[in-house]
Formats: sequence, C-alpha cells, structure tokens
Amino acid sequence: MVVIGGDHLDISGFVDGRVQIAVILKYLKRLMSRTQVIVCSGNHDLDSRNEAGEKVARWMDKVRRLGIPTDGDSLAVGDALFTICPWWDGPATRQAVFEQLARDARKRKKSWIWVYHSPPEGSPTSRTRERSFGDADLTGWIETFGPDIVLTGHIHQAPFDGAGSWADRMGATWIFNAGRQIGPTPAHIAIHTEQREALWFSLAGSQAVRLDAPLQRPFPAVTDPPAWLRS
Repeated sequence: MVVIGGDHLDISGFVDGRVQIAVILKYLKRLMSRTQVIVCSGNHDLDSRNEAGEKVARWMDKVRRLGIPTDGDSLAVGDALFTICPWWDGPATRQAVFEQLARDARKRKKSWIWVYHSPPEGSPTSRTRERSFGDADLTGWIETFGPDIVLTGHIHQAPFDGAGSWADRMGATWIFNAGRQIGPTPAHIAIHTEQREALWFSLAGSQAVRLDAPLQRPFPAVTDPPAWLRS
C-alpha cells in the first residue's frame, strides 16, 4: 500500500492548479494499477469552499471517483482500519473530522491507522528549528481515541532539522512524517505492521525504529534493508 499524506499541489508554481490536478490524477491512476493507494488533502490542495465558507480540496472527489480512498473515507484492510481525514480550515470541517474519528472508533479492528496531513502539537514531527507548527486538536484526539499509527506530512523540514524528527511516539501511538526533499525519489517511510518495523529513507540517510520497543534516540542507521523490503 502507498499512502500520500497531502500537499499534492505546488501553490508557488507557475502551472495552473487545474493543470496540476489533471497531471496528479493521471499518475495516481497509474499508481493504483500497481497497488492500493490512499490519499488525503493538505493545506496546499484547497481549491474551493464548502457551504460554511471554509476552504476545502473539492478535487479530492475526482480522486475518489478513480477508486482511491480519500478525505472522509475509511478503508478496512484485513483487520486494520485506515481513517483518511481532510485538511480542515474551520469549525465545520473540524467537527466533521471529529465525528469521523468517533464513528471509526466504534468499528471492530485490530489496528487503527490515521492519515492526517498535520502532525500533532508537542511532537518533534511538527517542529522546525524555530518552533512547533503542530495541530493541537490532533494531539487531543490521539489522547481520546488512541490510534496505533498516524501518518502525517505538512512540516516539510521536520526530519532534517536538529529539533525535529521523522518518528515520534505519544503514549502508545506512533507518529510518522517523512518530510520533503527535492529530487527524483521522495523522502519516504516503509512500515511493516507484522514485523513491527518502520524505516525512513532520504538523501540525509536511512534510519529505523522498532514499533514494539520504547522510543529511543538517536535512531539506528539502516545500512542493509531487511529482506521484507528488498522483496
């Protein structure tokens, strides 16, 4: 499975957003022909307003029509449940996200994974050298509902900054943010839920954490990817 946690559009670029969307949809369609794909929106993806006047990524409806789970959707894969949350711009959308999480909390599942663009407040996955840009509401929702994993993005430089990180643990919940780098291969995280291992790959190097062990820093470097990843 491939999870893309938002900020698909380049809002500072010279290419019209509608053209960017068309290209992104083309590549998402190609990707979904090879594997299961999950996509959520980020703050760079907002292209419309809802009935409450809040900014939303309306074009995510086109992603859904491709057959890709996206904002507001849930996906059960075996005994794991994925909850895919939209970027929220105001109280109406925020309330919808809370209701989505509360609804999925009542569903039967062995593991619960959230796809949520912003990392939580108080986590190094949301930090730059100067300050934290995390989502305080997400921090509260993690404390309330206790997901196993939250896959985020938003703070592009967090893993590359001395005060930041690509991985964190809040209680029993693991938080991941791969960060953003320029180049042909994006910074990315590979997670094996049965082997209980997560690995981060970037131009700055590769690191690993054990999901069944206490959080310890510095994270060990990965010099030889495990067999499950090579295969």
